[in-house]
Amino acid sequence: MDYKLLNKINLPDDLKKLSYNELDLLAEEIRDLIIKTVSKTGGHLASSLGAVESTIALYRVFSIPYDKVVWDVGHQAYSHKILTGRAKEFHTLRQLNGISGFLKISESKYDIFGAGHSSTSISAAMGFAKARDLRKEKNYIVAVIGDASVSNGLALEAINHIGQNKTDILIYVIDNEMSISPTVGALSEYFNKILTGNIYNKIRDLTKFILDRIPKFGYPVASVIKHLEEGIKGIFSPGILFEELGFKFYGPINGHNIKLIEETLNKIKDIKGPKILHVYTKKGKGYLPAEKNPTLFHGVGPFDLETGNLLNDSSKITYSEVFSEILLKEAKRNKKIVAIVAAMLEGTNLSKFKEEFPERFFDVGIAEEHAVTFAAGLATEGFKPFVAIYSTFIQRSVDQIIHDVSLQKLPVVFSFDRAGLVGEDGATHHGIFDIVFMKMIPDMVVIAPSDANELKRAVITAARYNKGPVSIRFPRGKIFQYGKEDRLILPFKIGKARLLKKGKDLTIINLGHLLPYVSKAVASIENYKNLKIEIIDARFAKPIDKNLILNSVKKTKKVITIEEGILEGGFGHSVNALLKNSGLKNFSILNLGIQNKFIEHGTMEELRKRCGLNEEGIKEAIFKILKTG
Repeated sequence: MDYKLLNKINLPDDLKKLSYNELDLLAEEIRDLIIKTVSKTGGHLASSLGAVESTIALYRVFSIPYDKVVWDVGHQAYSHKILTGRAKEFHTLRQLNGISGFLKISESKYDIFGAGHSSTSISAAMGFAKARDLRKEKNYIVAVIGDASVSNGLALEAINHIGQNKTDILIYVIDNEMSISPTVGALSEYFNKILTGNIYNKIRDLTKFILDRIPKFGYPVASVIKHLEEGIKGIFSPGILFEELGFKFYGPINGHNIKLIEETLNKIKDIKGPKILHVYTKKGKGYLPAEKNPTLFHGVGPFDLETGNLLNDSSKITYSEVFSEILLKEAKRNKKIVAIVAAMLEGTNLSKFKEEFPERFFDVGIAEEHAVTFAAGLATEGFKPFVAIYSTFIQRSVDQIIHDVSLQKLPVVFSFDRAGLVGEDGATHHGIFDIVFMKMIPDMVVIAPSDANELKRAVITAARYNKGPVSIRFPRGKIFQYGKEDRLILPFKIGKARLLKKGKDLTIINLGHLLPYVSKAVASIENYKNLKIEIIDARFAKPIDKNLILNSVKKTKKVITIEEGILEGGFGHSVNALLKNSGLKNFSILNLGIQNKFIEHGTMEELRKRCGLNEEGIKEAIFKILKTG
């Protein structure tokens, strides 16, 4: 790693030795390292490129980790990792046994709070601040958060709590949207200097002191003064709402001007109470393809450094595309179908749906809980909502699913993209819990299609089922098709599995998208062993096909269940309970899935191998049960 200045930075305090000209060059070197690394490993590029100068300025003003800087999500934190002693290993980003793409307490003492899901930093920072106050300490607490994340309910709840308690804390909002308040520019920066100066704050505090002592009625001048102050702030700053919530609001200022950010932070850090500093940045700054298409480069796979073209094979369609295509067809047939996403339009592949039916498409932002209850309201009025959210993010909405949807038996459909292991994003993003928490909910139908054709049938089934809620899970990545694709797509009978292959020696019950590994493992073993293995594609985690499963196991006396989800309370446990309660004697069962632990990052193939869910792992399980059974 041949960088003139970056090689000198071993700890954040080393930044304080550099001049502003050197800091600008350092920012260029950090960007170069990020771009070159992510072009090979994939990752969250555009947001991190936009936050380089902000990170440098923060770590020049504050002394971490004594001062607590709590990062949100991690999309903007690559500079943080590089500046906290991980520059030399940054090339291992998101690789098996390498550094995480997100914040991780076990990775570094500078990762003071784990992050991966949006909007947690302000709540966590409030916890740090109250712990500081209880210990009578004097360190600074800063919550870093992106503009989109501020709108999330968790962030707003924390802001309300901080404002109510007058807690001494700084919220640092990095705004990388393409448009911003028209006050941005020289005038805004000049006015910000006024706002951060001692004179302005003394006048504001004196005004408040006087106003608090004027009776509420009988003195019109009080109202005039108050409205005058609000009017001035409303003209020059978008922060009047936060002022009303008890915060002192500063900015917006240029988030790429290290000197300006540093001067501003030094002026406001010792002002007691809740504070917000709003900086605006350019998403993808320093890499032209990311600047032109920040959405594509928000979370990106490996790409060609010169052209910005993605290197992934695009010759085969994904499960997300199949879901989008069949939902669009059903929406043309049924005008009551609406689609809801939570700030993941491209991720859920519903752009075409939005174009075709703009009035029936809703992006609620980073607000998964609202998405579910909003869908419940629509369903109550006779509409058929499809809530399309990644499996890992729907975890936030379990209460709403139980209380607002399932308790009322509303026909809402939950489509969980990125179900199962998702690869390099790691533990915060694997979708391994949805089978368990959806299966536990009364009246919930839980579908896990095993190939592209089955996904189409699952969507049609859910679209035409009106007795209660349905969830459908499907994986990240390219499709698999077992056998020939059906020309006529028909709905399932609820709870009906399919018998793919008859056998006498062993029953394998597959749930979901691991079917290609099952098929290869069985074919490989049967080629050199005189075995006949029965394969059942479960389709449903709930309700399960009791008759088909019982009849098969009565015949073979040996059964393996397979699912890419957590084993505790999962599909395999439902099969265990069925067989135990049936009175069946002298049978052997082996459950394959993910043990009760968090799975780190790596490629999907590497992680499936570790979990014993690839072809070799399934073959080992077959030999084990045949030997012990």
